Amino acid sequence: MLLVDTSVWIEFFRRTESKYQLALHRLLQEDADICIADIVLSEILQGIKSDKDFNQVKNYLFKFPIYYLKDAGSYAEAAQIYRACRKKGLTIRRTIDCIIARIAIENNLILFHNDRDFDTIAKVFKEFQIYSPWID
Repeated sequence: MLLVDTSVWIEFFRRTESKYQLALHRLLQEDADICIADIVLSEILQGIKSDKDFNQVKNYLFKFPIYYLKDAGSYAEAAQIYRACRKKGLTIRRTIDCIIARIAIENNLILFHNDRDFDTIAKVFKEFQIYSPWID
């Protein structure tokens, strides 16, 4: 199952015609197994200005399975993602990316993203799977 990150959903909802927006559109048309994380849901919705758009997007996103961290210990594991990258001289810019990566790892999800922090995490954590429609 593909966990779609906020960075791709933003491209999609803004209809940017970027390769990310086009790939997600194709995946949705093909009825691919797509899900979101609870924190991604919050990130997307907080950026919507009008109440009408907020409700439309919220109702649309609630049609997808929503994944969460398993328990409080998962937050410690997310912190370990940051620490392990830092030990290798790699800095993750946002804590939320470590949380999203942990959600993907715990639930065996493949992340579709447009955020370089996730590529950095994938260099350190082999169990963290990245989806790229541009790689054979």
